[in-house]
Parts: sequence; structure tokens; C-alpha cells
Amino acid sequence: MSQQTSNLQDYEVLIIDNNSTDNTASICKNFVSTTGHNQFHYFLEKNQGHTYARNRGIRESKGDYIAFLDDDAWVNGNYCDEIITYFDSNPVVMAIGGKITPVYESKQPGWMSKYLWPLVAGLDMGDRVKEFKHSKYPIGANMAFRAMVFEDYGYFNTGLGRRGKELEGVDEKDMVYRLKRDGKKVHYVPLIHVRHVIPDSRIHLSYIKGQAIGVGTSEKKRLLREEIFVKIKKTFEEIVKIGATCVLALYYLLTFRPEKGIMLIKFRAWVILGYFSNIK
Repeated sequence: MSQQTSNLQDYEVLIIDNNSTDNTASICKNFVSTTGHNQFHYFLEKNQGHTYARNRGIRESKGDYIAFLDDDAWVNGNYCDEIITYFDSNPVVMAIGGKITPVYESKQPGWMSKYLWPLVAGLDMGDRVKEFKHSKYPIGANMAFRAMVFEDYGYFNTGLGRRGKELEGVDEKDMVYRLKRDGKKVHYVPLIHVRHVIPDSRIHLSYIKGQAIGVGTSEKKRLLREEIFVKIKKTFEEIVKIGATCVLALYYLLTFRPEKGIMLIKFRAWVILGYFSNIK
């Protein structure tokens, strides 16, 4: 981030330590103290969960635009410039999400398909700007909002999102849906591009299973506050997804790529398991 093409006074970097137990604090504090620039800041957020961390960043931020990155994501040198330019040029757009390219520690697993890219926070909707329509939304490893969004629509729901080893999510989905329901624009901007490191542990079958179950439980939690017609619509969407999964699995079987189809079926089954499980 210190090698951005933006002027130093045009951006700030907030490092939110979400209650780390290793030497993260000393590394970050040393970095902040040795940069020689006052736009780098370190904060400790003891409430566990990345929604707490994101909300802490929002509270501490002084900018008009707030971008979120994971600690294992790498940005291009023009990252800040592209975000500033796009928001400045498109005043009706309230949030944006960019392209995310997974970078595997070893290699991409054979069962991976474009339909499971969200499992590794991958996102590629092409090379043209477009609106996130219908059920599509930015992924948390590369998204940005106008600061006014959080004043008008509230912060991230701390009942959702990952907490420690719990692999839940949909907190960014919940936030973006609030904007969409009010007719606000959310755009995909491919020039805002990050590379996301994927360690081997994240493509292990046990991790994928936990993540899929977490998708199901998170969706159930998100829908608790929704009206009945929204819940009915979601149930119908899940039925459609089951049918689509079966069709895709058959396609992969007929094209001699059965491992891709098998994983799609497993993933959908685990999501359903999570959705119908008991939640606190």
C-alpha cells in the first residue's frame, strides 16, 4: 500500500488486528512506526469476528470512501487511484467490488470450477464495468463503499461473518442487499484488481465442507429478520440451485470431468445441511 500511485495525503491505511495471538501486533506497530508517513494506523479489535474488525475500521476511518481488504490480498499500485476516480466520476454509485484472482500456494485443485470460485474468494465478471444485479454482490476481499453508506444503512451485522474458526459469512451480502432494496447502485469495476493468496489448507476437503455448511447457517441467520415472502423466495432459489447443480454435474460427467460435478453436489448438500441445522 505504501507504493500506491496516489498522493500520500489522499488515502490512509488502517490495520485492524482482530485479537491475534501471534506476533502480529509487534510487526504492525513496527511497520507503522518506521514508514515515516502518518497515513498508516494500527488498531486492536478484541471482539472476535471480521464484522467487528470491519466495523472498527469504519469507526476509525476519516475518508469519504472506505475499502476493505483481507490480510492475504495483494493490490495493484493504482488501487487507491482507481477507487477514488470511480467514486468521484460516478456519484450515484454507493459501493463497488473488483476482480479477485486466486493465487494458489501449490496448484488449483482438479475439482475447482468457475461455479465454486467464491469458495476461494475468486471473482471475475469480465473486463467491463457492470452492475451487480439480482443475487450478485462484491466479495469482501476487494470491496469499497462510500462512508455515508454506513451512516445511512448501519454497520455490518456482527451476528454474521467469520469468527475465529467458524466459517460463516454473507455479511457483505447482507450489507449490499440493504443498498439494493433501496435502489442504490453497486458496480463491478475490473480495474480494481487484487490477487488473493490461497494456502493449501483452504482447499482441503474438511475446510470446504465447513465453509459450505457455514454458507447455509449464515443464510439462515440472515433471513431471520426478513419478511415471509423473502424467505419463500429464498427457498425457491435453493430449489432452483439444486436442479442446476444436478444439470451441471451431469454435464461434467459427460465431458469426462466427474470430480468437478461430484464436488458441486457435495457443496450443495453441505449448504443445505447448514441451512437446516439448529443455530443459536
